[in-house]
Amino acid sequence: MWKAVVTGVAVLVLTGPIAAGDSRADEAAALAEARAAVKDLGAKLKDQLVSAIKAGGPVKAIEVCKSVAQDLAKEASAAHSVAIRRTALKVRNPLNAPDDLERRALEDFAAKLAAGADPASLEHYETVAEGGKTVVRYLKAIPTAAEPCLACHGSALAPEVTQAIEASYPEDQATGFKPGDLRGAFSVKVEVK
Repeated sequence: MWKAVVTGVAVLVLTGPIAAGDSRADEAAALAEARAAVKDLGAKLKDQLVSAIKAGGPVKAIEVCKSVAQDLAKEASAAHSVAIRRTALKVRNPLNAPDDLERRALEDFAAKLAAGADPASLEHYETVAEGGKTVVRYLKAIPTAAEPCLACHGSALAPEVTQAIEASYPEDQATGFKPGDLRGAFSVKVEVK
């Protein structure tokens, strides 16, 4: 059964404090942990990519995405007791393809961006039943920044970047972006305690 967390948050605001052990408090704590995991992974991934570009250009950044990004996601997952990954409508790595919930959220983000929404403000969360457990699903949009994103995800890629992408990701769909486009999202699952 699907139940939107937004409803629980609205009730939280309207009814005041929630006792410990209340499912709404547990959902709010799970959502806070999901946001913290996104902030942690986003900062570490950006630092790694910027360092790689400074050290060896965009080709080095492609290597970082392929080899280091998954490890950073595992570290953030462990540190925050969540499952975190990146996904998109146009993926570079087919393993990052969105599931149905992620696809709906990403399509909603794209529609909101087209209507003029601030990409940095886009997030989606809901509480779902998965495998007999209650799980908060949280997505935070990743907007395309001019730097460092466009060096590997833009329209005018250097020939060596194109070659590196083709060698590492033969099914790549993740080019042709402009600043402010929806690159994808961080996707987090947190079990509600």
